[in-house]
Parts: sequence; C-alpha cells; structure tokens
Amino acid sequence: MSEETPAAATDTARWLTEEEREGWLFISSIMFNLPGQLESQLQKDSGLSFVEYMVLAMLSESPQHKLTMTDLARRTNTLLPRLSRVVTRLEKDNFVERSIWAKDRRVSICHLLPGGLAKVQEAAPGHVEAVRRIIFDQLNARQVKSLAKIGESVLGDKPSEIINVRNLELFDEE
Repeated sequence: MSEETPAAATDTARWLTEEEREGWLFISSIMFNLPGQLESQLQKDSGLSFVEYMVLAMLSESPQHKLTMTDLARRTNTLLPRLSRVVTRLEKDNFVERSIWAKDRRVSICHLLPGGLAKVQEAAPGHVEAVRRIIFDQLNARQVKSLAKIGESVLGDKPSEIINVRNLELFDEE
C-alpha cells in the first residue's frame, strides 16, 4: 500500500475540467434541492413524505400490489432499516401490511391495502404536476431525451429497467 501524503495525492488527482465541474455542481444542486421541493408539495397536498409516496407508488405499479421488502428497498432507493420504519408508519395508517413468505420465513412481503391504493391515487396527480412544473416544463423534447440518455449512461441502464425489475417467480409459486 502506498504511503502517499495528502499533498502527493493532490498532485495525482484527476481534477474536473471547468465543464465537468459545472455539470457536477448542477447534479449536486438537483440532489439537494429537488427532493425538498417534492417533499414539500407531497406533505402539503397529501400528508405523505417523498419516500412514503414512492413506497405506495412502487407497490401500486407492482403485480398483485406486493413486493418483498428487498425489492421495495431497491425500487425506492431506500436502505432496509429506513424502509422498515417508513413501512411501520404506513401500516399505522392502514395503507400497507407486511407478511412473511410461507416458502422462506426470512422474506418479508409488503402488501398495498385498498386505503394505500386510494392514497397514492389521490396524491399522484399533484405530484406529477409538481414534477412537470419543476423539471419538464423547463425542457424541450430534445433535452428530455438527452436527460434520459444521461441517466441511462450514469446508472448503466434505463431507470425504469433498474427500478421495475419484475420478480414474478416468487409470488407465482404461492
């Protein structure tokens, strides 16, 4: 292992070009500002946090309105411990319930309840309008296509493919 000093590491760093730096600052700004704007809209209009909305939305889009907690964590970009706390809150409101999979008791399954489906259907129009107003109303069709391509390049695949991985075999065997 090299015993580089911090100064030596600085000398060998691959610094960003001015254009790359501007791109990075743009991404950083989006990462810090966009979640707060969307969180505020959801809280004001439906009383949901952004992650609560995403949990309900991903369950509503899944076959049979249920996912393993692991799949739900992946689709919502949430660590399992945080997801567990969020799901506990949603259970208290009778929006979701958890069960243990009979074939493997280590697997927890989160089920969307009718109240949760109604809640996400109520919240979705305002959320989509906020996303459209904050992001897409500022872009032309070419920019939207470029944004999608950039996301695919950075993530390694289309976000919809990464997020909506279908794991139907698990529930088909029930």
